[in-house]
Amino acid sequence: MAETTSDTAIKKHGLDGGSEDETVAAVENGIVVNHSGYKDQLKRQYGLLGIAGIALTVDNAWVALGSSISVSILNGGPSGLIFGLIVALFYYTFIGLGLSEFASSVPTAGGVYHWATIAGGPKYGRFLGFVTGWINFYGWMFDLSALVQITANISVNMYVIYHKDTYVHEPWHVYIAYLLVLWICAGMVIFANRLLPHTQNLGMFFVVVGGIVTIIVLAAMPKQHASNHFVWNSFDENNLTGWQPGVAFLLGVLNGAFTVGTPEPDAITHIAEELPHPRRDLPIAIALQIGLGFLYAFCFAIVLCYAITDLAILQGGINTYPLVDIYLQATADGQGNQNLGATFGLLFIIWCASMLCCIGTTLTNSRIYWALARDKAVPLSSLFSQVNEKLSCPIPATLFVAIVATGIGAIPLGSEVAFLNLAGSFIILTTVSYAIPFGANILTGRRHFPKGPFHLGKFGMPVNILAVLFITLFDIFYCFPYAMPTNAEIMNYNSVILAGVVFITGAWWLLHARKHYPGPKVMALYVHEDGHVLQAAASTGPAGEGQMVGEKKG
Repeated sequence: MAETTSDTAIKKHGLDGGSEDETVAAVENGIVVNHSGYKDQLKRQYGLLGIAGIALTVDNAWVALGSSISVSILNGGPSGLIFGLIVALFYYTFIGLGLSEFASSVPTAGGVYHWATIAGGPKYGRFLGFVTGWINFYGWMFDLSALVQITANISVNMYVIYHKDTYVHEPWHVYIAYLLVLWICAGMVIFANRLLPHTQNLGMFFVVVGGIVTIIVLAAMPKQHASNHFVWNSFDENNLTGWQPGVAFLLGVLNGAFTVGTPEPDAITHIAEELPHPRRDLPIAIALQIGLGFLYAFCFAIVLCYAITDLAILQGGINTYPLVDIYLQATADGQGNQNLGATFGLLFIIWCASMLCCIGTTLTNSRIYWALARDKAVPLSSLFSQVNEKLSCPIPATLFVAIVATGIGAIPLGSEVAFLNLAGSFIILTTVSYAIPFGANILTGRRHFPKGPFHLGKFGMPVNILAVLFITLFDIFYCFPYAMPTNAEIMNYNSVILAGVVFITGAWWLLHARKHYPGPKVMALYVHEDGHVLQAAASTGPAGEGQMVGEKKG
């Protein structure tokens, strides 16, 4: 059969995964566009080490486990914590495999937003991509707020360690720390972009080396250890949720999901346009994020649980920070005297890792909103799509993210369960944004994506199907009330948050985007009709900045 023009265009420009330059999607008359369909505007300053540093720093798995342990402390104690983590790893592995395949095929800053567009094909891609992009952005905003609040809580508790007798807790103390952490991170992303690879490498040091130090201290320093029964077989006696054991365990997997997926595995995919080898490096970094993150979190969880000597004082509520009390128990001497210096040192390791994690997450959020604005999917797109190329930063998008996070951070001032709702909702929203491209890819027979260096082949369909099934199952459970009986004060509002996000996104689509949103430019590069590219990635004239090759001016 004769080769078509579209087939030639695919091979010429590397859309089949065979391009020598992984950053090039199309070239015509000397103008190069990336896989998003745009000329590069950000510096490709991250190598494999740098992107691995971001992956491990923003994942921050063992820190996330310790900081959200208040969930599993109520859902079966240590047993619920450890086994819930294993279950979370199992189903997040399918998510990571699917995202790795997408990233290796089409590495763009839009991530799942662009992949849903491509998977949906010419008929549904524009709508599915729009919905996915907004759901993903909302999820990441709640994630950023949760992570900054964790860091703010750690900051306050570092002060409290030496002032326990005189300190009186007020919720606004945490909020002030929250604002300081958030705006320091925003300032770093805007004004110190060239230093960010180094900060994330430093973050990787605190996550990896700091994790080893913390695990050794917690294993060696306690004068008294918990029993094997308490750590591995005390689920029923420590299930304080009011739910039956099976339901209580599945609800407690939220802690494992918060650990393995904080932030979610798509974090580094949004920095694809700042990598010289995105097709090769992104799948490796995602594997490191999930695999190494779990290993550290699992070891940390075990030594942490053996260090607990009094579980009762840790069960003070779902919006507490019990890690401080565990550290105090673990570092106490034989007479029960607390070692404040050792506790402070352990918290300082977590604070450094968390602070650098917040910087990386702010970076990711700004890139997500910028990618949406660049494709005209947000209000005032012309403003938020602007990039200061000298600073290599989309400043308006970064400021917008920081302002929205400032407002979200005030929610815990009026609600005891706000932190847990934020944590749960970001997991639900981001995983829903993964399920959409996975599901669309299944329904379209996986025919719209070119093969990248990492390709699942015959395993692709079952991996995508299992990812969608697990996401659906656990997201339903994450909407259950945390404890029974429940009331309006301690109710789980994750389902309300999801419905609200979908409603707002749908309203914006109907009122504006349905007629005025053109769809991302990846459609012209990758969306196929009957096996062929809709528009060949070529043009008869030079393309200008921000114009995709193949798109006419005017």
